Amino acid sequence: MDEFSIALIIIGGTVMALGLISNLLARTILMEPTIALFIGILCGPEVLGFVDPSSWGLPQFVVIEYVARLTLGIGLVAVALRIPKGFPIQNWRAMTVLIGPGMLLMWLSSSFLVYLILGLPFWLAVLTGAVITPTDPIVASSIVTGPVAEENLPQRMRHALSFESGANDGLAYLFVFLPVLFLTLPAGEALTAWLARVVLWELGFALLFGAAAGYTAGKLMVYAKARKLMERHSLLAHTLALSLFVLGVSKLLQSDEIVAVFVAGIIFDEVVSSSDQAEEERVQEAVNRFFSLPIFILLGTVIPWAGWFQLGWSGLVLVIAVLFLRRLPTLLLLRPLLPGLESWKDALIVGWFGPIAIGALYYAGVIHRHIEGDQVWVIATLVICASTVVHGMSAAPLSLLYGRASGRARKAKN
Repeated sequence: MDEFSIALIIIGGTVMALGLISNLLARTILMEPTIALFIGILCGPEVLGFVDPSSWGLPQFVVIEYVARLTLGIGLVAVALRIPKGFPIQNWRAMTVLIGPGMLLMWLSSSFLVYLILGLPFWLAVLTGAVITPTDPIVASSIVTGPVAEENLPQRMRHALSFESGANDGLAYLFVFLPVLFLTLPAGEALTAWLARVVLWELGFALLFGAAAGYTAGKLMVYAKARKLMERHSLLAHTLALSLFVLGVSKLLQSDEIVAVFVAGIIFDEVVSSSDQAEEERVQEAVNRFFSLPIFILLGTVIPWAGWFQLGWSGLVLVIAVLFLRRLPTLLLLRPLLPGLESWKDALIVGWFGPIAIGALYYAGVIHRHIEGDQVWVIATLVICASTVVHGMSAAPLSLLYGRASGRARKAKN
């Protein structure tokens, strides 16, 4: 049986079918990533057996890493284009709190929960906590876009979640590679390598290169359009090419490719005109749907069921603890420093909508190039799948509840 053709049928059929009813789904408890995950489980080796990635001849971690990398690259540019011009600068204090102290507290709380509940060795628990720290921009997109979100959640809240999820997906690189280095090098060498290589080169270069690439791509597009050198349908190709170019160069130069592509998207968004931005956002969101759903199908086919069952009740306790204690207490604690959160209702809704998905999946695959990470993989996939289902199914009901409780539904429409 031609498994590749079957995979194409499943992916194409799923994306096409969900696209036809996307507006209807936005008003239900079923989100597209959740449905795609269930389809992957159904078609995977444990149920119908239509698709089995273990038979493809490549380690599943390699497949996951590269598919997640491409998905994040496309998705992060779509997220960046959704954020209004000037938003990061106008709200820099709040955004710094979210991706600085906020992310640090989420990392520490996640690591502590893994260490306390599962009893993993310290650095392995810290690594697992780092992997599940970032808020995922792809699932977050499903939460902050669509008619329900637009009618019930204020724009400032939706833009803040989009920017935070895009930024901390890349910044999680710092938290992931600190324990990786301590697990593979002597303590003194590990800290030196982290500061010199990871912070200064891999992150620092990514910030500079992403900004330069986004600025250059934006200016070139403005120049080409002004001189009518560019057809209108070339806009999509331009942003897709920017995503792939930045991913490729960053990977070759061994820098933080996720930070680089998000920064490139943000700077590109600042350079192009508002009409170009609106058009690019629409087409990029459509492409984002096409590229994001397949990885949830793939995830459903590679779930380590045996590893999940070995965790037993401890795994279930960890999932509940992470979903409720990783992010909610952090946002409630930092609320005085976040002027955009005008009430406790704001803090609660933003604190809840912190899904864990493709970014965590990417890092769970990446670490296998450096250490044996089967335990991290089992724990990460369990938390990712739980978050995808729980956050996806709670998005519409909680958005509607917030809209009614805050009386802001009409304001959100405007």
